[in-house]
Amino acid sequence: MTPRPPSSDPDPKKSAKKAAKSVKKAAERETSAVKKAAAKTPAVKKAAVKKAAVKKAVAKKAAAKKVGTKKAATEKVASPTPALPPEASALDAHDRDRLRAGTHHDPHAVLGAHPLPGGIAFRVFKPYALSVTVVADTFRAELHDDGDGFFSGLLPLREVPEYRLLVAYEGSAQDTEDAYRFLPALGDLDLHLIGEGRHEELWRALGAQPMTHQGVPGTRFTVWAPNARGVSLAGTFNFWDGTGYPMRSLGSSGVWELFVPGIGEGELYKFEITRPDGSKTLRADPLARRTEVPPNTSSIVQASHHEWGDAAWLEQRAETPAHEGPFSAYEVHLPSWRPGLTYRQLAEQLPAYVKDLGFTHVELMPVAEHPFGGSWGYQVTGFYAPTARLGTPDDFKYLVDALHQAGIGVIMDWVPAHFPRDDWALAEFDGRPLYEHEDPLRAAHPDWGTLEFDFGRREVRNFLVANALYWCEEFHIDGLRVDAVASMLYLDYSREPGQWLPNEHGGRENLDAVAFLQEMNATVYRRVPGVVTIAEESTAWDGVTRATHHIGPGGFGGLGFGLKWNMGWMHDSLDYVQHEPVHRKYHHNEMTFSMVYAYSENYVLPISHDEVVHGKRSLVSKMPGDWWQQRANHRAYLGFMWSHPGKQLLFMGQEFAQGAEWSEAHGPDWWLLDPAYGAEADHRGVRDLVRDLNIVYRHTPALWQRDTTPDGFQWVVGDAADDNVFAFLRFDAEGVPLLSVSNFSPVVRPDYRLGVPDDIPAWHESLNTDLAKYGGGDVTNPDAVKPEATPWHGHPASIQLTLPPLATVWLRPA
Repeated sequence: MTPRPPSSDPDPKKSAKKAAKSVKKAAERETSAVKKAAAKTPAVKKAAVKKAAVKKAVAKKAAAKKVGTKKAATEKVASPTPALPPEASALDAHDRDRLRAGTHHDPHAVLGAHPLPGGIAFRVFKPYALSVTVVADTFRAELHDDGDGFFSGLLPLREVPEYRLLVAYEGSAQDTEDAYRFLPALGDLDLHLIGEGRHEELWRALGAQPMTHQGVPGTRFTVWAPNARGVSLAGTFNFWDGTGYPMRSLGSSGVWELFVPGIGEGELYKFEITRPDGSKTLRADPLARRTEVPPNTSSIVQASHHEWGDAAWLEQRAETPAHEGPFSAYEVHLPSWRPGLTYRQLAEQLPAYVKDLGFTHVELMPVAEHPFGGSWGYQVTGFYAPTARLGTPDDFKYLVDALHQAGIGVIMDWVPAHFPRDDWALAEFDGRPLYEHEDPLRAAHPDWGTLEFDFGRREVRNFLVANALYWCEEFHIDGLRVDAVASMLYLDYSREPGQWLPNEHGGRENLDAVAFLQEMNATVYRRVPGVVTIAEESTAWDGVTRATHHIGPGGFGGLGFGLKWNMGWMHDSLDYVQHEPVHRKYHHNEMTFSMVYAYSENYVLPISHDEVVHGKRSLVSKMPGDWWQQRANHRAYLGFMWSHPGKQLLFMGQEFAQGAEWSEAHGPDWWLLDPAYGAEADHRGVRDLVRDLNIVYRHTPALWQRDTTPDGFQWVVGDAADDNVFAFLRFDAEGVPLLSVSNFSPVVRPDYRLGVPDDIPAWHESLNTDLAKYGGGDVTNPDAVKPEATPWHGHPASIQLTLPPLATVWLRPA
């Protein structure tokens, strides 16, 4: 080996600057061409870019970044340092073959600088490089070219110095740190917790983390792939060729790690995994915190810079448990609420709209990254990344912050039940079933063509539990509505006999899923004060909202949710109101049956997106009769819903009686509220009612304070089937009542007698869905109504009301 002498140029600085300008222009032209070629290639195939193009482009891009920004290497050198014969430091054939094949489990053990008898061995693997020179403050030595991109040299040094590499490519040079001189950037405690499945801040340990490590800025890349024979890093910084960026396996943890100096925010990357059979797959990062805009699938290095302004909101939200406070949620599909708006643009409009209507919360349909927009976000590939369709993760934080500062809580739909089969995402991630169950009968979801998580595997359970915490802690989400809980709880869900196997007790319960949900709820409630979890659970599973340590009659502890969607109430009540009034008396029990089980769980009453798509018609279009009767039924139903025990959820568009089904392609029909539209007043009237429902609801503790205890409700008349009338009392914690009366017949009922307590001197209307301003007939009880000493309906006193047709009336003590 001949040491490379210092530059003989009389002015090295001028020479380096001149060379940098020339190289940079050439590099920019070459880089542009390669990027255009890569852009036309699917992300999963980008690693197949022609070697010749990569060879030139890598070198020239590196030169464009480095030349001219560092001092010329020659300025650091006192004199060249001779090296011992190359055979003393060269890698053996076995290590070379494994590194070239991407199957080396510990590249740091053979690459970088290592003490050997006689000095320090420097070994570098730089495919496409022409030469590699080790540069330090006191020496400079060119390494021997061992072929196939390997370079080595044994220098007569006593200890490993602080050094850099000067890598020469065709027509350029790159001055860089050696990625293989760094110790692992992931600690033993992290690995221990990952191995136990108890790392509650997993997103801080895995994924791409910009940091300063051993005094050098860069990014730590880590991924869990226990079945992989090898893992390499591919990205924009190496033109999607991971050959020269092998990662190391950290013991038996299944975690692979590589700290790459000089790489920062905005770089695109994936993991190139060598499967057990030797084939390769290019995968997005399961813990990526930012992704490309679909259909592109790369992960992006991300660091947050958002400064939160919602401290006051976070402090007060824990004062009242969700089931004891007012809770009316406006369900939103962000991409279609106002199509085309970004997160930051939504932050200028959504909080103001929701606040004006008086809702306490928004519930966002899934915002985690998903490849197919038509799935509405319910088939997730990026569990730790808000969808890039609307902006960056910090942009989404800005939206949440704006909602909080407007006094509005944020619930987010969360989908831990299943994931899609895309071959660049989680499916057989490292060549074998990993996130999905290894039993095909347990892995394949029978309804959606997706894969179910293996809830029994501790690392998978950790991935999901930490994900729930991630959204609550990093994005200040106030609650998680967990999708498809029933499909998780039952081994025979949508499966025929022979397609499932019983659990160890011979039952149909998925014990792994039960344990996961209990752990998730217990962990979230322990770590995040004021948060609420909500189950979309469509069966009669015992104890969905019971504490996890309270054992029920079935032998299970509760699942630990805060609230549960009342799917039974939703189906029964919608079935009732879709009948013509003349037939409703035969279905009267469908409106009263919910009170048989109303206090078995803490309920939300949902009129969600699922009820206004796929031929089910919008809420107002479900109603019978002409347009006036449809709107009247719609208003009466909302009045009944807001006074029924349970919290409320209403999907966007239903607040102004949109006639068409929802479509994610164009969202709500906002034109119905255009003053130039002839029927605008009809739709505005319904929206005004929703606003007043929320305002009166918030200021009437009887409607929410005792939602979950039987002493907060009392029937006045629940069997007036021939009249289509329902009347009941609600009570707050002090015993102050509210009387709700619904008349689901199309006729006025004058002097309708109802039993009431005798300790209320007078009642007056606090809400009437038949008011003219809502589009009704304005049949009201304008004066205070005083009780008579006439026992009725089991009460010592009674009042006589005029009941408007197809309307709900609320009365409170005068």
